[in-house]
Amino acid sequence: MAMEAGKLPTAGKPIRCRAAVSRKPGEPLVIEEVMVDPPMPHEVRIRIICTSLCHSDITFWKMKDPPGCFPRIFGHEAVGIVESIGENVDEVTEGDVVVPTFMSDCGECADCKSKKSNLCSKLPFKVSPWMPRYETSRFKDLNGEVLYHFLFVSSFIEYTVVDVAHLTKIDPAIPPNRACLIGCGVSTGVGAAWRTANVEAGSTVAIFGLGSIGLAVAEGARLCGAARIIGVDTNPDKFEIVSSCHSSCRGNRLQVQMIDKEAKLGLRSWQVHVQSL
Repeated sequence: MAMEAGKLPTAGKPIRCRAAVSRKPGEPLVIEEVMVDPPMPHEVRIRIICTSLCHSDITFWKMKDPPGCFPRIFGHEAVGIVESIGENVDEVTEGDVVVPTFMSDCGECADCKSKKSNLCSKLPFKVSPWMPRYETSRFKDLNGEVLYHFLFVSSFIEYTVVDVAHLTKIDPAIPPNRACLIGCGVSTGVGAAWRTANVEAGSTVAIFGLGSIGLAVAEGARLCGAARIIGVDTNPDKFEIVSSCHSSCRGNRLQVQMIDKEAKLGLRSWQVHVQSL
């Protein structure tokens, strides 16, 4: 059931909080006090408890031309707690632990109902500076200047507003510093193995690049039943991380190999090759 209106003292009112604001492309973020509007219908205001940095944040932070725009609040890998909800929100309620996602799931359109796709046609993905349904911002600085959203999330802030179609309720027992990766890095990597490459049981999988997405690809391949998983990277420091992440894996553990730019693997029998650079 939806939370009763006005249940919290802050419900229906703007919240003053801190945010890491990007004022100009490529320049250091500035910690400022900002105002966050209450959620409109189909929207949820959440308190961010942990957020991560994705390379996409860096890419758009450097971008001088559209779709780059400033001032902006970046961040899209996060986990938070629902503070208040707008009208027509029944999926979550106050106190729920949620992960915001840059991809929407309206649950109503043919694509969201299909098992073949998750590319929502009602609220399609785009690098927009606004909320998806209203094309307005929920952020202002203390001078009243509008601050732009990023990927419908904007998690470099203490409170943010997200459309309910961009939220997933999760088990509160998941550690926040792990849960925050689900919204982008983990889902991208696991999805690459499971949905894009369609890794089959018994396959040999080679992964080039062992960052967070590459490690998620390895986990996705393991869940799909891959018999052999080969991780390839030029950075030897990654191998200690890989060993730590996969030390408790059941079945065949992730094998790693260091190469330089001129090296050749000499492998001819893998069924799946994933680049995660």
